[in-house]
Amino acid sequence: MKFKYIIYLFLPALLLNSCVEIQSTKTLRLAHSVDSQHPVHNGMVVLGESLERISEGKLKVQIYPNGQLGGERESIELLQIGSLDIAKVSAGVLENFIPEYKVFSIPYLFRDKDHMHDIYDGNVGKGILSQGNKFNLEGLTFYDAGSRSFYTKETPINSPDDIKDMKIRVMKSNMAISMINELGGAPTPISYGELYTALQQGVVSGAENNIPSYFTSKHYEVCKFLSLDEHTSVPDVLVIGTETLKRLSDQEKEWLYQAVEESKIAQRKLWEASEKESLEKAIESGVQVFYPEKKAFQEATKNLVNEFKEDPLLGGLIQSIQNN
Repeated sequence: MKFKYIIYLFLPALLLNSCVEIQSTKTLRLAHSVDSQHPVHNGMVVLGESLERISEGKLKVQIYPNGQLGGERESIELLQIGSLDIAKVSAGVLENFIPEYKVFSIPYLFRDKDHMHDIYDGNVGKGILSQGNKFNLEGLTFYDAGSRSFYTKETPINSPDDIKDMKIRVMKSNMAISMINELGGAPTPISYGELYTALQQGVVSGAENNIPSYFTSKHYEVCKFLSLDEHTSVPDVLVIGTETLKRLSDQEKEWLYQAVEESKIAQRKLWEASEKESLEKAIESGVQVFYPEKKAFQEATKNLVNEFKEDPLLGGLIQSIQNN
């Protein structure tokens, strides 16, 4: 009886300590729409591992891949109301919420990959990441998403003339729609998760994306013509909701930012390896690869670029990027 009395006496304290221990660990929910074999997903796996190590288990990340929590637009809306903590979304989708991101959808904006990374990591990139605050969003970093090129079912694209009247799937991005219109095609926004079926059923003639996404999504099974025109380099963006940020202490934010930096470095190395491997495997599966003359595409989209140079918001950003 005495033993039972002691247990009952200390039970509330034991339960309280247990609750404190549970509450001392926070788990951030991170959603994205790409396959779990994708190099961007693997970059986020590094984020989770780094965060758990740096925080000694006090702050963790739980990743929901493959659009489990909805598409990219839905993820952004969930961030804004605090129902989701972090999301990886394309800058092409994010531009519908934060107009500065439109600049990354301008054709042939970067000279090369080094120039692209310099912009992501420099003052221009940091300035764009910070623009989301007024929309309850804050950009954490840019993940490399390579360059986007065309892939098609029936005939390859070797010049802008080949795109005329083709139904090309694009992201729900006004800039991407404008580019296909400028090339004479019929832009068709379709959710990424529905694209394989749309290609298979002939709803669209082709699509445009980077090489790892083309391969990991298995679109190469339907579209055997890959034309590496590399028209745009639209980054992926890791975004956190400001509602989540408010709930993090200064120490927790420091842990998170450090882990994000480590994941960015790792992701870019993973991306480079994945681009090479994905292209090799696509060719092995019977994909025909074409290398169109880029100058023809640059010329065909010149008016679009000049139009945005006159835009009061984008003109300065374009100038800063080109002068870098």
